[in-house]
Amino acid sequence: MRAWCGEKELALGSPQQRAVLTALLLRRGRPASIDELIDALWGEEPPAGAVTVLRTYVSRLRKVLEPGREAGQAPRLIVSSADGYLVRLPQDCLDLDLFERRVAEAKKLRTAGSLSAADELLHAALELWDGKPLAGLPGPLAVAERYRLEEQWLSASETHLDIGLALGRHEEVAAALTTLTAGNPLRERLHELLMLALYRAGRQAEALAAFRDVRSMLASELGVEPGAALMDLHTRMLSGDPSLRAPAPPQAPAPDPAAAADPPPVPAAARPAQLPADLPVFTGREHELAQTHALLPAGGEHPNAVVISAIGGMAGVGKTTLAVHWAHEIAHRFPDGQLYVNLRGFDPTGTAMPPDEATHTFLDALGVPPGQMPGRPEARTALYRSLLADRRVLLLLDNARDTEQVRPLLPAGPGCLAIVTSRNQLTGLIANDGARPLTLSPLPPADARDFLARRIGAARLAAEPEAADEIISSCARLPLALAIVAARAATHPSFPLYAVAEELRDSHGSLDAFAGGDISTDVRAVFSWSYQALSAPAARLFELLAAAPGPDISAPAAAALAGLSRRETRGLLAELTHAHLLTEHFPGRYAFHDLLRVYAAEQAGSEETAPDREQAVERVLTWYLHTADAASRFLTPHRPPVPLVPLLSDNEPLKFTTYDQALNWCSAERANLVAAIAHAAGARTDVAWRLTAALWGFFYLRSHTSDWLTTNRLSLAAARRAGDRRGEAESLTGVANALAIGSNLDEAIDYYHRALPRWRELGDELGASRIIGNLGDVCLRAGRYEEALEHLQQALEIDRAVGHGWGEGICLNNLGEAHLRLGRLDEARTYLEAALVVQRATDNTWVEGISLDFLGTVHHQLHHHDEAISHYCQALTKHQAVGNRWGEAQTIDHLGDVHLAGDNPDAARTHWSRALKLLEEFNHPDAEDIREKLGKLEDPPRHAPRA
Repeated sequence: MRAWCGEKELALGSPQQRAVLTALLLRRGRPASIDELIDALWGEEPPAGAVTVLRTYVSRLRKVLEPGREAGQAPRLIVSSADGYLVRLPQDCLDLDLFERRVAEAKKLRTAGSLSAADELLHAALELWDGKPLAGLPGPLAVAERYRLEEQWLSASETHLDIGLALGRHEEVAAALTTLTAGNPLRERLHELLMLALYRAGRQAEALAAFRDVRSMLASELGVEPGAALMDLHTRMLSGDPSLRAPAPPQAPAPDPAAAADPPPVPAAARPAQLPADLPVFTGREHELAQTHALLPAGGEHPNAVVISAIGGMAGVGKTTLAVHWAHEIAHRFPDGQLYVNLRGFDPTGTAMPPDEATHTFLDALGVPPGQMPGRPEARTALYRSLLADRRVLLLLDNARDTEQVRPLLPAGPGCLAIVTSRNQLTGLIANDGARPLTLSPLPPADARDFLARRIGAARLAAEPEAADEIISSCARLPLALAIVAARAATHPSFPLYAVAEELRDSHGSLDAFAGGDISTDVRAVFSWSYQALSAPAARLFELLAAAPGPDISAPAAAALAGLSRRETRGLLAELTHAHLLTEHFPGRYAFHDLLRVYAAEQAGSEETAPDREQAVERVLTWYLHTADAASRFLTPHRPPVPLVPLLSDNEPLKFTTYDQALNWCSAERANLVAAIAHAAGARTDVAWRLTAALWGFFYLRSHTSDWLTTNRLSLAAARRAGDRRGEAESLTGVANALAIGSNLDEAIDYYHRALPRWRELGDELGASRIIGNLGDVCLRAGRYEEALEHLQQALEIDRAVGHGWGEGICLNNLGEAHLRLGRLDEARTYLEAALVVQRATDNTWVEGISLDFLGTVHHQLHHHDEAISHYCQALTKHQAVGNRWGEAQTIDHLGDVHLAGDNPDAARTHWSRALKLLEEFNHPDAEDIREKLGKLEDPPRHAPRA
């Protein structure tokens, strides 16, 4: 970075100060905000007082660039603009501007057939270069621009050398390419030109040796074959294809004075072939390719209207790769050529290509001479559409920012196909232009394995299958991440795959392992281009969502997390899904791709303070608690309510109006609620046990015994650390309940005995009564009948004394079960019928279903089969009303028993099959007993003997 005033070179100061000037110059007269300049200079870790330091640099630059400016006079070069600065320079003050104009004009001259003039212009353009661009400048912007500028130089050099071949300078071109290919060994176009230069210079053996060298290098470095163009050139050289001979130097036509005043009409459009090279190791995506091929008529017919395919998806998912591969597969169906443009919608420089610039590029490719190029943008668009009106052309519009950038480039006539790729959802293109959307997801596991096999060898994968699976999992099946890791493994063929997997494991929680060799293959950088396009509120929500517990999040929970209104949050979530930074996998439910969650967490760590992140999580934890409590009032309406902590968000908890609503919410949020409890156990212990206690009815109804036990153990440990006696009592009871449902009866009894003194210390008689009643129930199931009767009678007396009808109904039910197990059928019937009276009076539908089931069993054992079936059917209705899936399965099982006893094995089989299906849904251990019964039905005797 250097500057002159006349003949005098100016001292631009420190590298950081020169980097500020560079950032402003590269904006090409557009303003740069303070934040953008800070990001350009320091990236994610600016120093304290960065704004002050930046303003100091600008002040010093103004003095250097305008030394004669008088005090009080406004700056003319670096001027303030809103919250930043911009640079105003006359034309041709930047060598980069001059270079780009010369290259663009040279391309026009080449298209028009003026090769010598184009050659001279390109030579002059390349003479402007002096060493590495932006050498010595620090900061992320310099890194990104350095890569882009070097790519521009290489592209211009390739064009210059190609023209040199056309002009017959074979030896000169071969010498230049020998150096260029050594510095850019993976750039196949340079090797192609070198081979052609050597061949035309009469050095055929060297040309073939050059092919062998590049083929060997690609195989050893990347494990791939050369691309189609190189392979084709090699084959043509071996066969002595006469078309490879040097063409006669073009002769410029003599000017026609008669035609000078009246320019000739636009010639017929050229046949462009601009598609990038197809990826030789492309694999998978059969389903997606089938969808794309279905857009075109079968049998090879041409479409009778413009077909538009919009391929979307998150950064790094392989949109361009798929689009290019598909385009090559169908290019033969578009005889008038293929046009390609990178619209730079998410370019690291942030400079998206204007539609008019793309139109100009296409007109150049279609053969419009520079002298006949319309001056006005709308005239260029009209000419472009006219040229395509009667032609069948394939267009690949890559990396689009939005619909407005794409729409002016769409052809109007039938028979063309436009393929558009974008990280954004091009909703307008779909709604108004009939585009067919195709959103790419990460690769399926089998495709991900094939992806690696094509790049590092199937034998290497087969030798270490577990390491290969771990690599695929760590890359979250994202093609870009897989490609980076595969390139590392291919570059080091001696590395065992387990070592590569270990590298990924050691960098868990960051994206450091996915930094490729340049900015376009660095996962973090590629994600950043989408992130930087977000509005500030959407970026903040993106960062905070990484801290949310659980695999996904609902819109109301996201609002609580961010501390925003639900309406505002829905708009921000739409912005994030539109940018494919978040996936709406179910209406109103959102999830991250694994690597995007890591990136969001990294951004949160640099953009949000630790207290802000913690407060956001606390807001959503208390919101989950209050909403779970609202759900529990439907699921277990007569259970003593859990004491709540204050809600930390202005967002009210959800309100439920039906039992099903409450149950469905718990089911949808189950994984998030378990994760919230785990998080709260380490941060908000007062929330952990309360949320667990509020969910006990749901865990029971849906037989989520493992979640029930895990969350109560976590809550118990947290309550003990905090010295919370109420939390300890609730959690000990919860552990015991979960153990009892899981049939760990002795351990459950032990935990009930630990919980009982805690409730008595708290002076909570109802809590103590609940423990005593549960002890009776578990002792009953453990076969300790007399001990069970003692506990149950004691609990019944307490519940009657305090007027707790809900508990009384449960105790009467359990006493009925105890007498049933002891074979005292009359006593069991008396207790169970009394239980039904109390349960119906207290609206305890849940336990009413259990009592009806026991009564059915009493009648079954008394051989009253019709009464037994009647009670079982009533019980089934009650179980279904409250969503008690385990109770429902148990009663259906009993219906099978009574039908078998009534000599109806077919009905028994039907009921047991139905019960088995229910139990298998939640992997209940009772399923094995049902399978055994079904198995015995096939063996004689056909039914059990009567008692």
